[in-house]
Amino acid sequence: MRRWSAPLMLALLIAGCGEAPKAASKPAANATADATAAAETQPRDLTLKAADGAQVFARYYPATRPKALLLLFHQAGASKDEYAPIAPRLAADGYAALAVDARAGGDLFGPNQTVQALGHAGDYAEARQDLQAAIDWAQGQKLPVFLWGSSYSSALVFPLAAANKGKVAGVLAFSPNEYLGSGDPVKTAAGRLDVPVFVTAANDAEEVSGAQAIIGGMAPGRATFYKPEAGVHGASTLREDRNPKGWRANFAAVEAWLKKAVS
Repeated sequence: MRRWSAPLMLALLIAGCGEAPKAASKPAANATADATAAAETQPRDLTLKAADGAQVFARYYPATRPKALLLLFHQAGASKDEYAPIAPRLAADGYAALAVDARAGGDLFGPNQTVQALGHAGDYAEARQDLQAAIDWAQGQKLPVFLWGSSYSSALVFPLAAANKGKVAGVLAFSPNEYLGSGDPVKTAAGRLDVPVFVTAANDAEEVSGAQAIIGGMAPGRATFYKPEAGVHGASTLREDRNPKGWRANFAAVEAWLKKAVS
């Protein structure tokens, strides 16, 4: 049997112990990177400023390597939380999203912070400047920008897109109608658009007729009308709690359109 001297054995033990910290450092570095990546994709609140100086509250949903930015506008009496179950899925698909509290809103789905800050709700015309503030903010993000409206805001996105030519890459309108006054202003604005448009409505004859009338004046092939087998009013048609029978198929239709429009 070979005998080792005491100094040599001690040196070997010290050398062996010195390797352990190096091996342990790799998982720590990976954990830090994972935590950083997770933090970068977490929703975060921000504020915008409308033309009249009012604070407009919003929630940003980042996406990893985003392909486009979707500006999500809610229906009357609602808030950005209309999109609480919708925006994360859009972000997972690669679309960053900004859900906005417009002043023509309320606490349906969750508190509307813009209305709370103002102390009162505004009308549809007043809310337009809140949506415009989101479009202005979006220009700094260097991504294709899509306007997404629900109910009354699905009417507003048409004149907004027409007024912001070159800044908007497409429009999605959930249950649009002539909510902005007489003279068919929504249809007139829609006819001026040169970007792709996605339109859908609830399973209601009046809604379907109103939506189809708006896109009737658009250039052939410009608009896609999706008539769901099971649909409800506004963007809520994509929420499982509001549309348990149809939300999945309707979401798939939106995802398919976005994939084509963004490519």
